[in-house]
Amino acid sequence: MSSLRHRFPGARDGWARFDGPAGTQVVDSAITAMTNWLSDGSNGCGGGYFAAALKADELMERARATVGRLFNADSAGIAFGANMTSITFALSRAIGATLQPGDRIVGTRMDHDANVTPWRLAADGAGAHHVLAPFDPLTGTLPPQNVIDLIDERTKWVTLPGASNLLGTAPDLRPIIDAAHAAGARVFVDAVALAPHHPIDITALGCDAMVTSPYKWYAPHSGMLWMQPELLAALPVFKVRPSNDSGPSRFETGMPNFEGIAGVEAAARFLLEEGMSSIQAAENDLFAPLLAGLLAMEHVTVWGVHGMEGRTPTAAFTVAGRTPAAVSQAMAAERIAVWDGHNYAVEVVGQLGLAESGGVVRAGISRYLEPDDVARLLSVVERLATR
Repeated sequence: MSSLRHRFPGARDGWARFDGPAGTQVVDSAITAMTNWLSDGSNGCGGGYFAAALKADELMERARATVGRLFNADSAGIAFGANMTSITFALSRAIGATLQPGDRIVGTRMDHDANVTPWRLAADGAGAHHVLAPFDPLTGTLPPQNVIDLIDERTKWVTLPGASNLLGTAPDLRPIIDAAHAAGARVFVDAVALAPHHPIDITALGCDAMVTSPYKWYAPHSGMLWMQPELLAALPVFKVRPSNDSGPSRFETGMPNFEGIAGVEAAARFLLEEGMSSIQAAENDLFAPLLAGLLAMEHVTVWGVHGMEGRTPTAAFTVAGRTPAAVSQAMAAERIAVWDGHNYAVEVVGQLGLAESGGVVRAGISRYLEPDDVARLLSVVERLATR
């Protein structure tokens, strides 16, 4: 498929940007939407009778509707926030207020720490238990039974990764969700690493809550929560007394970032127009040679799934004789952007035994990358691996 680099002003500087798993470049239509919002007098507060206030209300309604279409979700359950971490801390605090001593929250060791520590703190505060299911370190997969075995009648919430932000593994969630619901538990899905790459149908998935970070799908820095509307309405949200106590806005404490939400709405429209299946196919066309090239190098170890199924286009690898930081620095010298370390997946690097050696090098495909970028990265890795 043809490149979309022309849609991304930040990707035209000659750098090969494989750093997308931590945050993508912003699509041009989102930049325009933000600029227009800030420059046309609309930068007011909602809830009033004058034009700017009415436009703010309309923006929020339109953004919820557009994002709802992107994820096939009821827009009445969509709330916006600063980022996934902030949203998850706020949500886990609200859920923690409903827990009783002896209750249980089940998570996994495949998660970003933002889907681990907030739940651990919520459980600790309520005298509840927080347990983590291990993944298979040899294959980089999360067998559903590993999680299901930890679910019992005391379990109130099961928290899952839509995909590993470090390894790229996209677990089969449906068996776990079904088992959780059969036990009377709710399910929260961290879809931050999945949403930029795979179509997501929240209705078909059947989870009770899901969070994403739009700044990883070509929008400005922001976070988005979807929760079943009746559940969102029932939670004891921590907020000031005068603020709205109905609908998703009860979870949006303080003044919304209207210009950012305008950018999120535009980025969601971009994804809808391009089609997530088309985006997935185009990214896989680049990721397949990247993964194959890394696997073919004798002194390179790829951590996680070695095939194209059940994963996102994110690769975690190490180079024999070189620290991940040294590899990342060598890449930067060639104007190639990658990340190194644990990338906040501290449980993952811990289970893999890589914490003391500096974690991994992480390279991810985004829609503005091109075949030449992949060739450049592989050339540097090959040179490092053979010295």
